[in-house]
Amino acid sequence: MNDQINKYLIPGAVVLAGIVIAVAVIYSVNGPLPKNAGKSETAAIGAMPAVTSGDFVLGEQGAPVTVVEYGDFQCPFCGKFFKETESVLRENYIKTGKVKFIYRDFAFLGQESFWAANAARCAGEQGKFWEYHDYLYGSQRGENQGAFSKNNLKSFAAALGLDKEKFNACLDSDKYLEEIKKETKVGGEAGVSGTPANFVNCVLYVGALPTNSFIQIIDAELAK
Repeated sequence: MNDQINKYLIPGAVVLAGIVIAVAVIYSVNGPLPKNAGKSETAAIGAMPAVTSGDFVLGEQGAPVTVVEYGDFQCPFCGKFFKETESVLRENYIKTGKVKFIYRDFAFLGQESFWAANAARCAGEQGKFWEYHDYLYGSQRGENQGAFSKNNLKSFAAALGLDKEKFNACLDSDKYLEEIKKETKVGGEAGVSGTPANFVNCVLYVGALPTNSFIQIIDAELAK
């Protein structure tokens, strides 16, 4: 009797396991992004969206290496990349004319991600996008916990000496919300699935790669 039961149970279990795996695969592709998306360290060829006059750029236009980062100002892994890797890039590669660095929004962690991205663009109207960008990454205090409330974003602008009335009007109107949504969508279509994600001369690297590994990638491009 037991042999007969096992005869039917074992194949059934195999089929059930296959269904579970299939559902898991489908969910991983189409479902919500995992919270640890920034921990991945994979690389792939990506169709990098073209650089436009609307991009926020650090470095010389003719630099031999172009790095395009898709980031979320709330993302802790983006904060790690900013503090550990971007500082090295700025000092040793951007200032020396070797790298052109571009920042784009991939806002996916909640309302405060959109508010922060909009605030940075509002600061950009006054020529202080990068100063505000840096201030945001230096002010992370968890995701959607109020660190990037509109009141706090206004206080950041005041600390940077921005025109209060102009900045506040831009922020309160969510002036760039649709552009941020569009940029996030375009990034996803180009292969971005989490943050930080960096295109280095059109090759996509997803995740907060160790600084040495990222620098090796840059050096390899410069050696070509």
